[in-house]
Amino acid sequence: MGNCCLKPADNLSTTIKLSNPPAAFKKPSTCLINNAKVVHAERTTNGGGGGGGGGGAGKEEVAISGKIITPNLKMYSFVELKSATRNFRPDTILGEGGFGRVFKGWVDDKTLAPSKVGIGIAVAVKKSNADSLQGLKEWQAEVKFLGKFSHPNLVKLIGYCWEEKQFLLVYEYMQKGSLENHLFRKEGAETLSWDTRLKIVIGAARGLAFLHTTEKQVIYRDFKAANILLDGDYNAKLSDFGLAKLGPANGNSHVTTGVVGTYGYAAPEYMASGHLYVKSDVYGFGVVLLEILTGLRVLDLNRPNGEQNLVDWAKPLLPDKKKLRKLMDPRLEGEYPTKAAFEIAQLVLQCLMPDPKTRPSIEQVLESLEKINTIKKEPRECNATHSQQHRRHPQRSPLHVKKTGSGTVIGSNAHHSPINRSY
Repeated sequence: MGNCCLKPADNLSTTIKLSNPPAAFKKPSTCLINNAKVVHAERTTNGGGGGGGGGGAGKEEVAISGKIITPNLKMYSFVELKSATRNFRPDTILGEGGFGRVFKGWVDDKTLAPSKVGIGIAVAVKKSNADSLQGLKEWQAEVKFLGKFSHPNLVKLIGYCWEEKQFLLVYEYMQKGSLENHLFRKEGAETLSWDTRLKIVIGAARGLAFLHTTEKQVIYRDFKAANILLDGDYNAKLSDFGLAKLGPANGNSHVTTGVVGTYGYAAPEYMASGHLYVKSDVYGFGVVLLEILTGLRVLDLNRPNGEQNLVDWAKPLLPDKKKLRKLMDPRLEGEYPTKAAFEIAQLVLQCLMPDPKTRPSIEQVLESLEKINTIKKEPRECNATHSQQHRRHPQRSPLHVKKTGSGTVIGSNAHHSPINRSY
């Protein structure tokens, strides 16, 4: 979940005690579908809470290959979700944010009832911190937005639980975790190839474009690498809709709201004034594109002075092809089309324009990315990359292969571990 821009990213919000259901929902009506208890969350007219309006009726088709659906979510009891996660055991934790922890659980693939480990389908269960004001508001927003949207590049919300001070959400499980883990954190995570990185950002752009082109524009408000989740085939899906908000109405250019989000990704106009534009999301998208190119976090106090803020440091270097080459993630080992990288660098600069009016729309960004994705390496680049790799890893004849005292093979048949880089 997102964090207040004026506090450290891992800060938790203040707490309150809850005694009544969230005001933005009427009493749920339930029915049986395939012997599973299903709740239809109905929308009231006030549309309050932390994230804007709720689920719409009908199955109205909208742009960018998505649709608005009648919410059809399973309402779980707290006991059921304890069973699905083996009592929220520590070894089932997938991650943690301002909202709370996320646990891996298992449910039946037909009834969605809790099942034993390895039986049925895996799910991600997000559990709020006790007495969390942030948890209540973001729980409401998640159910309201994800409950009504269906799109291949949005994480699917399966169900939820509300019992006294416990707020939980149940999502589809994303096997490859977050983009953040692959770029920065997770030890042993597979290095993302150039083609995979483009696949991820194109998928994320499609999800964001869908939100921006619904019947009422939705501003995501917390676009960052940690909120882009990946399935087993590295298809990207946006998650964490706790800060999402309906876009401007009645001809207004922006909405005015409290400043929340994540340092580094939040647009400057929003940070300065609380004025939130649809294109404020485009700024965050530009930051993630820059992280994809460089393999560096947007903010890192462990880097040298002048390089700690990636945007400030990289922007003057992006227009220069030679300097851009030095910025590129070394783990790519030159395996990317130079022209494509340069065009993405120019797209980053457009997304990071200080004035939101001069930024492209996310639909324009998506169109550019799809064109860039067709650019392949030129033959001379392939030859240059092969020569560099040959110098790094020269071929040896079997006569030159040797073993250490422990029997470990050194030479052409040895496993070359990926380049590790600390940031």
